[in-house]
Amino acid sequence: MIWSQQFDDVLWLDSNNHKSKYASYDAVLAVDAFTSIQTDYTDGFMKLKEYQSITNDWIFGYLTYDLKNDVEELKSANFDGLQFPDLCFFQPKKIFLIKGKTVKIKYLNAVDEELEEDLKNICHCEDEGRGNLPKNIKIKLRIHKDEYFRKLDKMLAHIHRGDIYEANFCQEFYAEETEINPLETYNKLNAISQAPFATFCKMNDKYILSASPERYIKKKGNTVISQPIKGTAKRSADPNEDQALKYELKHDDKERSENIMIVDLVRNDLSKTARKGSVQVKELCKIYSFDQVHQMISTVVSKVKKTTHPVDIIQTTFPMGSMTGAPKVSAMQVIEDLEETKRGVYSGAVGYFSPKGNFDFNVVIRSILYNATNKYVSYSVGGAITAKSVPLKEYEECLVKAKAMREVLEN
Repeated sequence: MIWSQQFDDVLWLDSNNHKSKYASYDAVLAVDAFTSIQTDYTDGFMKLKEYQSITNDWIFGYLTYDLKNDVEELKSANFDGLQFPDLCFFQPKKIFLIKGKTVKIKYLNAVDEELEEDLKNICHCEDEGRGNLPKNIKIKLRIHKDEYFRKLDKMLAHIHRGDIYEANFCQEFYAEETEINPLETYNKLNAISQAPFATFCKMNDKYILSASPERYIKKKGNTVISQPIKGTAKRSADPNEDQALKYELKHDDKERSENIMIVDLVRNDLSKTARKGSVQVKELCKIYSFDQVHQMISTVVSKVKKTTHPVDIIQTTFPMGSMTGAPKVSAMQVIEDLEETKRGVYSGAVGYFSPKGNFDFNVVIRSILYNATNKYVSYSVGGAITAKSVPLKEYEECLVKAKAMREVLEN
């Protein structure tokens, strides 16, 4: 990773050795853009489809939540301190695909003579100095506690009136006039969380430092897999208490109803491109344990025709149901009205397309976002609000999800 920092475009994807039958690689590193695309949401998916088709190669990048405005008649008018482009992908000159003890290296022909020198530099790359994270970063809340409760009351009013069944309500924590060491910050966040969809993404002066536990969507051959998360419980250092927390999550009616509502939404989204009758729920409300939290995860799969364009599969499922709600469009309208911050990359996705039209994308949660030029650092957290939600418990769940990011930034 130290070696990669010389490049303006870097994307590192790390499973942290979480074993999954759906994983293609343990880790992937892509660096140094040969071609790229960067755009706002206007016709964003059409432009991505054109770029992916013409390039017909590996491309890596991110999709922001605000591409919802390309999919539906929606808007994003809230404050944006990060100023990331809505969509950004690049065709790397150099790729490292890691699986077990094997590393596959792919270099474009134009730079293949650099391979030997690069391998020498990677092997002799000295680790950067430790202890270079700034201290006393002042984290601010975009929505304070009392205002959070008022906004949740408004969201619950929408639910009780029947406008929506569920919506994911998020809040931002941020620091202004702040400089961080992005790679060191990522390393500390990853060490705390050890998440299965961890990401270090550098696009010039903009950084995504992610400890995401959630896969948004993956395509391998004609199979599409989505694994929405809904339901969270804290971990305990005491083994007995930890097992009790896990048991309580598994049997929590409110958390299960959240998850099942989103599973229904994901089934509907996948059906738009699926072969008839091929959408199946492989796992329902299964509990997975991570270093910071227990999570309730379901797995939904479908089969698509060979002629189905990979970008169409993403466009018809975007944004992911776990970060919106149900019905999806109504939920996104309520979210826009009540949240204070443009989500941007948060609750968007980071990942890649392969030359064969396969892809794999995470959900950008449990992530620190950084604009080095603006000296603006941000992380957001949220939770699903349903008729059974208790505002204080929802607020406390947000603090549990924010714990790792706060620890890293407050050093």
